Amino acid sequence: MGKILGTYLLPHPPIIVPDIGKGEEAKTANTIRTIKQVAEDISKKKPTTIVLVTPHGPLFRDAISISNIENLEGSFEKFGAGNIKLSFKNNLTLVKDIISRASKKDIVTAAVDEEFANDYNLDLNLDHGALVPLYFINNEYKNFKLIHITYGLLSPVEIYKFGMSIKEAVENSDENVVFIASGDLSHKLTKGAPAGYNIRGKEFDEELVKLLEKGDIEEIMKLDLKLAEAAGECGLRSIMMMCGVLDGYKTLSEVLSYEGPFGVGYCVCVFDILDKSDKHKRLDKIIKNKDEMIASVRKMEDEFVQLARESLEYYVKNKKIIDIPKNISEKLINNKAGVFVSIKKNGKLRGCIGTIAPTEDNIAKEIVKNAIKAGIEDPRFYPVDEDELDDLIYSVDILKEPEPINSIDQLDVSKYGVIVRSGHRSGLLLPNIEGVDTPEQQVAIALQKAGISPSEGYIMERFEVERHY
Repeated sequence: MGKILGTYLLPHPPIIVPDIGKGEEAKTANTIRTIKQVAEDISKKKPTTIVLVTPHGPLFRDAISISNIENLEGSFEKFGAGNIKLSFKNNLTLVKDIISRASKKDIVTAAVDEEFANDYNLDLNLDHGALVPLYFINNEYKNFKLIHITYGLLSPVEIYKFGMSIKEAVENSDENVVFIASGDLSHKLTKGAPAGYNIRGKEFDEELVKLLEKGDIEEIMKLDLKLAEAAGECGLRSIMMMCGVLDGYKTLSEVLSYEGPFGVGYCVCVFDILDKSDKHKRLDKIIKNKDEMIASVRKMEDEFVQLARESLEYYVKNKKIIDIPKNISEKLINNKAGVFVSIKKNGKLRGCIGTIAPTEDNIAKEIVKNAIKAGIEDPRFYPVDEDELDDLIYSVDILKEPEPINSIDQLDVSKYGVIVRSGHRSGLLLPNIEGVDTPEQQVAIALQKAGISPSEGYIMERFEVERHY
């Protein structure tokens, strides 16, 4: 019978590799020290296989990818250190069983082999999210096979279930396994951070590090995905998969280090497994927590958001447009306005379509039309399926009259949306969007949406919205 020997959260900044950092790695001394400590611990445990999940391999919105080739190889050539190359044998037997068990839990897995990579134009080489932790581990211990997984943009429950599939496959094998959750925390801790600054980055990191220190898996699984998106992190889903691997185990966690010297949060954490325990089978509680969260959101919906949700739900189930409810307020019946309906799933955008100016007789009809279009016709996404409806979160923006502006200095991303126009082309970006922190970003995205080059002549308008959650 196989065994999970331990699980670790490790960051992956290439700059901590000396040949890349060239002295700058000294600013991450605590991170390097504790990663080396983890590598020594893994060497003592002597795993036959290391399972690693990364954010930076082949990433899919609706599936988890897992490398399905015999040899897993990569180098730091992209970071100016092509002399550092790593190569590992894949544990294809265990890969096959993980995929099979995940399928029984209705989790879609993309088995990435040469043919699949060619069809989807994917890179089969190991990404830096895998290479950085493995560089330090490989310096201490080499006698292991590797399984390389890239999380998908799935729900926390699905990610957790996939982690459970890994645990079950390991326990059904003869392998002794260490699990590595590769991921960095907020990329927006300081004004000089590579992804820009967001005040909520520090909030996210402090909350997550506190929960890791406590080993509070249920609370980690409940973390606000909107907060995570604002923080610009890449590690939460790796951690959630690690939580699934630990389902049914009593554990002891320790945060070995946390620092953010380049405006990015690096956390090194270990979860030691103490014993098996039915008391620590958490899936049912995690599902219950998710259902309670959705129910709480539904309870707080006003009539704007409720109408948007019911419009899409009715259309998906019946392929018909809903009648306007008779008890709708006069505000929605007696007024016209442009309306945008935004839909999110698992904290990520699932659809957004709207109108700058009114096209229907009233706001209610505008909401109905744009809610259906956001769920069915947004060209960036597949149409919403019926089995997704319970997981969708809606917001409705009622647009106020746009006004022309002469300078980007007249914009405030938290207060005003922007419209850019050049000839017949136009692009719009709503205000107060997570991840859009400056007017320059706002205008650049609107220009991109319109297909207008920044070097072209264009005019700008700003507008306010009445936002309903």
